[in-house]
Amino acid sequence: MKTLRFASVLVFLSACLSLQSDEQKAEAAEKAVLARHNELMAELGQLYELRQQLQKTPPTDTAAAGRSRRALLAAEAGMMDWMHRYRRPQDTVAVARRLTYYAAQQTRIDSVGHLFRASQDSARRLLAASSTSSSARL
Repeated sequence: MKTLRFASVLVFLSACLSLQSDEQKAEAAEKAVLARHNELMAELGQLYELRQQLQKTPPTDTAAAGRSRRALLAAEAGMMDWMHRYRRPQDTVAVARRLTYYAAQQTRIDSVGHLFRASQDSARRLLAASSTSSSARL
C-alpha cells in the first residue's frame, strides 16, 4: 500500500516537474528524497521491535533467526550509512548537478527501503512460523 502511495507521489511529482522552473525541479527532487527518508525513519522502531521479538521467541530454525536479525541490523545500518553520506548540495551548485545528485540519492534511499521491506517481511514470516509451531506443540 505504501509502495503504491509512493509511486503515485512520484508520478504526480514528475507531472508537476514539466511545469516548473529548474530551481523548483531541484527543490521537488530534494523533497521527494527527504520524504522517503522520513517514511523509512518512521519504520526504524519496527526493525528494533522485530529484532527483539526474534530474540525472545524460541525459533524453529536458529540459523534463519540469526540471518533475519542480521538482515534487520543491516537495514538499520543502511539507513545510518545513507544519512551519514547524504550532503545537501549548495544552492550555488548548478541545477543539473543537483538534480543528478538527488536522482542518485533517490536510488540509494529506495535501496534502503528495499532492505527495510525485505528484512521485515522475512522476520514476520519467521515469527509467524515460530508461533504456528509453538501452538502445534501445545
